[in-house]
Amino acid sequence: MLNEHQVKHTYREYTREPLNEAELRAVLRKLGVGPHEVLRTRDATKAGIASDISADALIAQMVTNPRLLQRPIGIVGERAAIGRPPEALLSLLDD
Repeated sequence: MLNEHQVKHTYREYTREPLNEAELRAVLRKLGVGPHEVLRTRDATKAGIASDISADALIAQMVTNPRLLQRPIGIVGERAAIGRPPEALLSLLDD
């Protein structure tokens, strides 16, 4: 979709280059949410993660298991958006 809109972008394969803790915290800040809001609940259930896990513990889990994080996430400067639906990424192009 980004190619169709001629948007230059860099793709980062989350399983090959997972976010470290500092990067994940920065992404959450840019999204304006905590880790529970970007948790893939089905994957959390499979991983045995309790719903009442603390934010810090959940971030640690997301760093070691990046499949827990909703994706794709687009980042432009200090703004970010989850690409669900994919068109949500286009909101990052608005000033």
